[in-house]
Amino acid sequence: PAPALPDELLEEIFLRLPPDEPEHLVRASLACKLWLGLLSGARFRGLYREFHGAPPMLGFLYNWFFCSGPKEDDPVANFVSTTKFGALVPDSDGWDRQYTPWDCRHGRVLLGDYTGLIVWNPMTGRRMNLEPPVGYVGAAVFCAVTGCDHRACHEGPFRVVVIGLDMNEDDGDCVAHACVSSPVTPEWSRACSDSHFDGRGRASSDSRFDGWSKQCSGLYLLAGDPKIDALPPVLVDDALHFRLTDDDERVGILKYDFSSNCLSMIDVPLTRLAIVWPAILMALEDGSLGLAHLDGLTLYLWSRQIDSNGVASWTQHKVIDLKELLPIQNPKKRISVIGSVEGHDIIFVNIDLGIYEIDLKTLRWKKLWKREKFRSLIPYMSFYNRQERVRPCKALTTDD
Repeated sequence: PAPALPDELLEEIFLRLPPDEPEHLVRASLACKLWLGLLSGARFRGLYREFHGAPPMLGFLYNWFFCSGPKEDDPVANFVSTTKFGALVPDSDGWDRQYTPWDCRHGRVLLGDYTGLIVWNPMTGRRMNLEPPVGYVGAAVFCAVTGCDHRACHEGPFRVVVIGLDMNEDDGDCVAHACVSSPVTPEWSRACSDSHFDGRGRASSDSRFDGWSKQCSGLYLLAGDPKIDALPPVLVDDALHFRLTDDDERVGILKYDFSSNCLSMIDVPLTRLAIVWPAILMALEDGSLGLAHLDGLTLYLWSRQIDSNGVASWTQHKVIDLKELLPIQNPKKRISVIGSVEGHDIIFVNIDLGIYEIDLKTLRWKKLWKREKFRSLIPYMSFYNRQERVRPCKALTTDD
């Protein structure tokens, strides 16, 4: 028989398998026990993440406009796989379709319905039901480990932030406040099982979730009857940014800073109605806060930069004529920008022929999905990293 290739050479070959096509690694691991041991080992997983850098997009979650959904044939948690990756879903009847995607970050999905929250790990099927403080209208999930590169932390500790808006009926003032969960440890639930925490110290035996912090100091909002948009927040410089709108169709940005545990308001670059909708917040590749909005077929990208004196200001970063860039056949059909990839200059635009992914640096694009009336698209970014057998579960895949 031919001599076996050295492990180091096999690693060099396997490292070049594309991360957004995880089926190749799966097939290679099934070839023989030697390859299975090599590909499932911690050394190769570390080398693979280092070689490819940022995690790839394995799928996305979506929300409908109120007038468009949900639909009976919607997949569980509105998760759509764009690769051969199959999200794992626990075999339970707790997947109420009223729970829709609110956020997705660092390998975890946050689902909500204004009465409860679910944190779900599509890679393992684990999930946890949370009972948040009363009156929350926005929420976000993120890794709780300081200094983590977020390439493979989907099983590590995480935290959840909830935002509430309290309206004083006597004077019409609105006060925003925030609460943060204690870190949930890696043993937060068994594989493909449910765990529950009610926020008052009661939790299942395999959950180590300790509760919610006290509310941060309230922030009085001048806008009348403000609302947090259905779009997910973006994480920039250890701060979450939520898009805020009011009855006068003005737009603002509500910022929650982890380090200071306080809320503040950020003005948007323009006040005219053109940026009310469609517009999204972005976490740009250079580490700055961005805002993308459409005016007809023209896409405007803004960046919030901080000068040497610590003063922040908006600058127009880029202007793109989508009619010249994308294969738009019917410009009269509504075009909308519905999502972005955090930490990358990539957005998702819904045009007449479907949903397209655009790299704003290279202006390269590709069709991601058929046209749908999505309000938001939230990418699921993760390396394929199943280290254990998780049963009973259903593998959720979606064919276009």
